[in-house]
Amino acid sequence: MNKETVQKIKENPDYKKLVSTRNSFAVKLSILMLVVYFVFILTIAFNPVFLGSPLSSGSVTTVGIPVGMGIIVFAIVLTGIYTQRANGEFDELSNRVKESIREI
Repeated sequence: MNKETVQKIKENPDYKKLVSTRNSFAVKLSILMLVVYFVFILTIAFNPVFLGSPLSSGSVTTVGIPVGMGIIVFAIVLTGIYTQRANGEFDELSNRVKESIREI
């Protein structure tokens, strides 16, 4: 790809929108995941008794097991949300950029 083509892509308004929207969305999801994860880690650090307490009397399963599993499920859901948007809005913008380059 020559420098002129690269410059035209960078100047394309759809490309600019794609980059800014995708980056903004990815940062928001990353921050959300980090907050959930660090709350879990801080709970382990400062209130381990809570996560180590049994779910019910006589149970060997502690509160930490479903909380940990919930964090894993939460990460999978966030991945699905990102994938859904990437396959829709982001792919559409990307295809528009590709089409504008083919016209050149």
